[in-house]
Amino acid sequence: MAIIKPFKGVRPPKQYAKEVASRPYDVLNSEEARAEATERSLLHIIKPEIDFEPGFDEHDEKAYQKAVDNFNLWQKKGWLLQDTKECYYVYAQTMDGRTQYGLAAAAHIDDYFNGIIKKHELTRPDKEEDRMKHVLINNANMEPVFFAYPAVDELDAIIKNVVESKKAEYDYVADDGFGHHFWVIDNDETIQKITKLFATKVPFTYVADGHHRTAAAARVGQHHKERNPKHNGTEEYNYFLAVHFPDNQLQIIDYNRTVKDLNGLTPEALITALNKNFVVKCEGASQYRPAKLHEFSMFLEGKWYSMVAKPGTYNDNDPIGVLDVTILSNLVLDQILGIKDLRRDTRIDFVGGIRGLGELERRVNNGEMKVAFALYPVSMKQLIDIADTGNIMPPKTTWFEPKLRSGLVIHKLD
Repeated sequence: MAIIKPFKGVRPPKQYAKEVASRPYDVLNSEEARAEATERSLLHIIKPEIDFEPGFDEHDEKAYQKAVDNFNLWQKKGWLLQDTKECYYVYAQTMDGRTQYGLAAAAHIDDYFNGIIKKHELTRPDKEEDRMKHVLINNANMEPVFFAYPAVDELDAIIKNVVESKKAEYDYVADDGFGHHFWVIDNDETIQKITKLFATKVPFTYVADGHHRTAAAARVGQHHKERNPKHNGTEEYNYFLAVHFPDNQLQIIDYNRTVKDLNGLTPEALITALNKNFVVKCEGASQYRPAKLHEFSMFLEGKWYSMVAKPGTYNDNDPIGVLDVTILSNLVLDQILGIKDLRRDTRIDFVGGIRGLGELERRVNNGEMKVAFALYPVSMKQLIDIADTGNIMPPKTTWFEPKLRSGLVIHKLD
């Protein structure tokens, strides 16, 4: 069962919340972060290279030290303050009229190593190392991990009661149009109920978004454990920041692909090759979005095509074989376009569905890419089935939106 605990959150006063909170470190490059960061933005801490000249190496030791200096400065100036008692926090997000309610809590690293926290993606050592350094030097989890858990009615009722009975601590709409709402749970009885419900009713939690941050946090805890002869497992460094959402409130959006060339084929030859495993139909110039599982769309030379996988090309009884990303990767990207390694091949790029089909058209029409493929979104059931069976999804399979804002609450390791 899942181990969580309340913690003394470090967070901005109400009047600074919207300015301090930022998009996550990994959805912005340095130039975008530099342009987006205002005076109090957490981007100065999670992407500290923006305080140096353009082109400065984000992995330079001076950048990590700048993060520490800025974190201390933000606290000194009162832009970030620590709560005096351990609390849980409700963090809700609104997009397109739909609101999802998460619980910000400290998760235990033992759950990660023991398989209670389940993952569905591989991580890159260099990205793990970067976030581990950042957590170690700041002695804090600056950014939350996005977790899902099997919905529990009693937990839903508690969170509903908090939301309806208390005024939100933060309640604002970010520049991207997404709403962010935040409540503090400081009632001891409620805190104890939540902790007990996770320990008795939540068998597993799932990393929805933030595999590198999760792995880095676990490694930081292990690092401190190995250096503490009096380690007993209750130290704050054993815990890291995660926002836990009921699985039935979450929606995954599509994660699409663009390819730079046709591997020596003409457009006509590509379509002929596709016809072996797909029913391909030209849909014209209007954007065409896949409407069901095993249906794809392709944008090629100014036209959209529907592609329906033929029976026998997929296995609905296999957690990996049922995935449309598997079908596309095996039958199109590999067999036809010669892309064998999705993680390293520079001929392919991935486009989050939040950018819309227009972004696929733009990249092909401007000559940057030759062809684009849109996929039907993965379901939460598919994600959980893969994690439960110990399988790993192909790269860039799931895209969750809205992203958690960084800086609404921070977890210190001491």
